[in-house]
Amino acid sequence: MTSQQGAVQRLIELGFSQYEAQAYVGLLGREPLTGYALSNVTGIPQPKVYETLRRLTVRGVVAAMEGEPARFVAVPAEQLLADLEGSFRARLAGAQRELADVTQAPGASGYRVLRAFTSWEAIEECTVGVIDGSSRHVYVSVNCPDPQGIAAALGRADGRGVVCDVLHFGEPIVELHHGRTVGHDSTRGVVYRRHQARHVAVVGDSADVVWAVAEDGADWQSVAGHDQLLAALAKGYIRHDFYVQQIWNEFHDVLAERWGPGMQQLVGELSAHPARPARPARTGSGRRTAARGRQRGHPA
Repeated sequence: MTSQQGAVQRLIELGFSQYEAQAYVGLLGREPLTGYALSNVTGIPQPKVYETLRRLTVRGVVAAMEGEPARFVAVPAEQLLADLEGSFRARLAGAQRELADVTQAPGASGYRVLRAFTSWEAIEECTVGVIDGSSRHVYVSVNCPDPQGIAAALGRADGRGVVCDVLHFGEPIVELHHGRTVGHDSTRGVVYRRHQARHVAVVGDSADVVWAVAEDGADWQSVAGHDQLLAALAKGYIRHDFYVQQIWNEFHDVLAERWGPGMQQLVGELSAHPARPARPARTGSGRRTAARGRQRGHPA
């Protein structure tokens, strides 16, 4: 495809007809041409070339020069593109207003459209995309066999000054200057029935989200999209885990004594005795210094 053919195709994609695109590209960068000369240059049939030029003149894409016979010249490409951009923005703003009126009308309902991936490769790519596209704050909870791609994206975000709060299972996956990494230490060394499960949750700038789970460690299910409601849910899930780990780091001995390693007895006890009053908090010998990755004074 030549550059002229490529330019014609791009104008067609922007709403020009085939003949309109050919006529504009044929005039661009040339001395003013008559319709007859333009037909010879572009191959537009003579019966069609004058009607095409009339439409382009009305749209301000070409200008007719005084004289007989009439000659035509194309407006500069920079002006054409600026006009197209302004027109598109105006139409987009109008569409936003009209659609907002429709969706906010009393009794209006709709659907939330989210993407779903079932392969780890697609989930990882989408997760990396959310992190790379964030400019302010990223929340991540990751428990997967190979987090290197996600760790690299977090490193890039940290380098841009994005605050990254990362909850990891096992050893830390990245060193951060903006934000924190916290290990899920309450489950360290504890074997659960679902010990093989894997998950990834990431929220970028409180709007872009990926949430993926593989209960057996292999068959992934996920949802992803630009959705503030789902993002709020996923962020709350991640922040809750941060809170639990911070409490565990401070009161490890007390919690382990009360509910067993990894607090395994907690869920069963709460299910069996939903109305049982909470015991007073114990302090003293059970308190210990916050564990690896915790930064004092950093808000959750």
